[in-house]
Amino acid sequence: MKKQSDSSPEEVKKVQPVMKKTGFLPRSIGRTFNKIKSDFNPRSEQQFVQDYLISRNRTRTAVKFLAMLVLVPLLTQILSKQLLINPILERVRGENTPEIFLNSEMEEEALKELKSFEQQLKFNNFIHQAPLLSSEVIEEKLKNKALELAEEFIGKSNNAISNVFADLISLIAFAVVITTSKREIAIVKSFMDEIVYGLSDSAKAFLIILFTDIFVGFHSPHGWEVILEALSEHLGIPANRSAIFLFIATFPVILDTICKYWIFRYLSRLSPSALATLKEMDE
Repeated sequence: MKKQSDSSPEEVKKVQPVMKKTGFLPRSIGRTFNKIKSDFNPRSEQQFVQDYLISRNRTRTAVKFLAMLVLVPLLTQILSKQLLINPILERVRGENTPEIFLNSEMEEEALKELKSFEQQLKFNNFIHQAPLLSSEVIEEKLKNKALELAEEFIGKSNNAISNVFADLISLIAFAVVITTSKREIAIVKSFMDEIVYGLSDSAKAFLIILFTDIFVGFHSPHGWEVILEALSEHLGIPANRSAIFLFIATFPVILDTICKYWIFRYLSRLSPSALATLKEMDE
């Protein structure tokens, strides 16, 4: 991958990690003395312009890299699925008699649709909203509907199988981007540290409450259930209710423990006022 050339190593060192921005005196006092000192510096204007250029280049590099982290796996997944995996899969499954259903849930869905179609035909027949159909005509319509459903679910099965391989290829592409972009990752880290450090205490508390309520809050199990069921459908895996409930019973608890440990271990040193605001808002 081509490296970004609009940032220098000094840009990474310009912003120290947030966790290191602590001391014996309040940071506001240190910032006040540094501001007074910089105002009396004859090179302050030149230094200001240089800092601005460094900050601008760092922001551009961070935004480009974050966009690349999203676009490269996404485009890799789409292109590999459409141009490589789907043609191979259609040829392989087309030469043999393909399995119509990958799992029992697909079969139940097809049978439910066929039964609903049959009931609709009979209902229209009974209330005379359609011409009276003989049993032979109904059977013929059901047969055509069954063939249509079989074709539809063969396509769904092919799509689920291709999703598995395409997702693996996209994960490999993501890993390649990560392993070949150590300098960009350091720039993104300093960029995120600067954003977090610049947030007000109330904003920090708001984001923490929002994150914890979404992923580990009272209503989060419903969201996790929807996500896991959608993932199962995407990969063509039957949604095991026991496995889903076990995941919901363990993973959010682990995530909540990590969040509480981070708040106790780091937020109390990073911003005691933000911790006090968080407690007040949480209560």
